[in-house]
Amino acid sequence: MKFAFSWLKLIFIVLLVVELTACGGNTPPKGLAPGRDIIQHAIARKLTLTEDRLTTQLDRSTPTDFEVKNLKVTTLNPLYIADLPTYEVSGTYTLKLILPRQEVTQEKNEFDIYLQRQAEGKTWRLLVPDQTASQSTETQESVTAWISYLVT
Repeated sequence: MKFAFSWLKLIFIVLLVVELTACGGNTPPKGLAPGRDIIQHAIARKLTLTEDRLTTQLDRSTPTDFEVKNLKVTTLNPLYIADLPTYEVSGTYTLKLILPRQEVTQEKNEFDIYLQRQAEGKTWRLLVPDQTASQSTETQESVTAWISYLVT
């Protein structure tokens, strides 16, 4: 009787573990998340994209040099976008602007970026919600299209 009870108990535990595993979402491992240098390069890439749009709109030809420093990551959320491991990373950084006549430092700038590891695992891409394709970009679930940029 005791032997049969042990088997029933074991079967129940195995079924419970299988059920709990099936309920959990499929997310990429945090061990494959981008490092600090990739995150800094992605922030710089995003700043460059913004600067390029502004210089075009303002008809300004001289770009500003800048440096991203003191990176502090506060959240790292793994997810899949287009079947590729993607990480939503947020936190703060310090921006040092090098202007023609002075240097300006801005501390505790907040960032929230999406970084996607490519299939071969050698490169990363910065994902930016496509404003023309999606009405609301509050969360990843509401975004229907992304624009991606190589992070170097």
